[in-house]
Amino acid sequence: MKKITLCLATAIVSLAGYSQDKGTITGNIESTFQYLNTDSLIGALQPSEKGLINTYMNVFYTNGNFKAGVRLESYLPRIQGYPNRFDGTGLGMRYVGYENDLVDVTLGSFYEQFGSGLIFRAYEDRSLGYDNLMDGARLILRPMDGVTLKGVYGYQRFSFQEGKIVHSDGLTRGFDGEMNLNQTFKALNDKALDITIGGSFMSKYQRDDVETLVLPENVGSYGGRASLRYKRFTLDGEYIIKEQDPSIDNDFSYNYGHAGLFNFGYSQKGLGIILSAKSVDNMSYRSDRNAILQDLFINYLPAMNKTHTYNLVASLYPYATQPVGEIAYQAEVLYTLKRGSKLGGKYGTSINANFSTAYGPDRNTEGFDPNDSSRVTYSTGPFQQSDSLYWRDINVNIYRKFSKKFNLRLSYFNITLNNDVAKVTDGAKGLIHTNIGVLEAGYKVNKKHSLRAELQGLFIAKDKKGEVNDQGNWATVLIEYNVSPHWFFSVMDQYNYGNPVEERQLHYFYGTFGYIKGATRISAGYGRQRAGLFCVGGVCRFVPASNGLTLSFTQSF
Repeated sequence: MKKITLCLATAIVSLAGYSQDKGTITGNIESTFQYLNTDSLIGALQPSEKGLINTYMNVFYTNGNFKAGVRLESYLPRIQGYPNRFDGTGLGMRYVGYENDLVDVTLGSFYEQFGSGLIFRAYEDRSLGYDNLMDGARLILRPMDGVTLKGVYGYQRFSFQEGKIVHSDGLTRGFDGEMNLNQTFKALNDKALDITIGGSFMSKYQRDDVETLVLPENVGSYGGRASLRYKRFTLDGEYIIKEQDPSIDNDFSYNYGHAGLFNFGYSQKGLGIILSAKSVDNMSYRSDRNAILQDLFINYLPAMNKTHTYNLVASLYPYATQPVGEIAYQAEVLYTLKRGSKLGGKYGTSINANFSTAYGPDRNTEGFDPNDSSRVTYSTGPFQQSDSLYWRDINVNIYRKFSKKFNLRLSYFNITLNNDVAKVTDGAKGLIHTNIGVLEAGYKVNKKHSLRAELQGLFIAKDKKGEVNDQGNWATVLIEYNVSPHWFFSVMDQYNYGNPVEERQLHYFYGTFGYIKGATRISAGYGRQRAGLFCVGGVCRFVPASNGLTLSFTQSF
């Protein structure tokens, strides 16, 4: 593998020097540097190296039907919050491929997704330090209009050590087929109802290395999906079954697993409605049965709650998807009041209301003996939920533009999190109840200068004993100033004024400025950042407290 990687890298570098009229080269560079200080008040430590850096460079080459690419990565050492198995400099991704109207074949590293990802998703999220790319072969066929067939075979990337990719112990392979009936069958070309159907099968292989159990070495999962579009209405659903997959996540149970996801939507001018439902049980599907946390997931379970961006809402009590089991629902309505009306005002007013909740599955253990040789420990079914609340989020925001220069957004969030299930803090047990208010204002000074400000407050309910729960109340003030098209400046203060421990009633100041020109972006930030979870799409990583300087640079070409 080392020799193949070296040859591939040499070939692509040679291509990069080839005449530009013989092909196209694109790519990007991203680098983040941290210099951290010790801050005993927030528990921040200065690493022995003092300086930390992550750097990535992608180079993609295409010439007619031929394609190739590499990504060089460097962790010297990794920035805070990244997995401790990221270190060194080397090739973190490399591939060659060929594509025409019929076939698309890739050898080496690739990312791919079947359906909504319930059965298979190989992807990278650099902000999370997550990368489970596949190393092997992928074949995509398009034999007729509206038909796409995919096959994947290889090992997942587990880590990046001493400048080299380290793979999972388990082998992953699968097949997916999708057909858009309206494109495939001429009789349906002009019909208002658009129909797409699909089906997937995935399998993983891992040697049985446990002497006390008889473990299945091949674990399959399979399912289907359908998507309907009719004028202003949309309806789609996917359902996946996973065969017996004993692992650390399910305490080596031999229960089957399932995942179902269903979405309904309606839209017209000024109104949008989305309703969603998800049922998951025993759906931790990894290429290594001994993996934990966010490592080596073959599949992806989308979060059934709104993605928040405000500081206090997104970072203090986020919810992570529970692959061992959850029943979740979400409803969202977006309504725009007509321009010129009394309530809508001159420029119109938009109202967005969202509700999401998640419960644990109802598992019937009656008649099941955990010591039985079958190791099937319970029974359950799709959307059989218990009364154990995991999460609830009720939020409303109102946006109004008062003039060409001034706009205002008012938001309210009522969030309840079960810290015994989706643990985000060591300071509370059971349900954490919070109310959060946000006032955001934007003002356009002139054609080039603009100002934006946020005032946020988080108020946490007291526990059953009447005592302050967890870290108490918080407030955040944020001010941003932009000078288009190049400069931006911001300052933020996150203040834990309600902490029951007076010495912990701290300010977390953080300032940022940056410069943008074309495809180049340079920024610098300095200040305190509290310890907590950083989440994207229901996937979270822990970020330790820090105090120091962060420099970042990005460039596309």
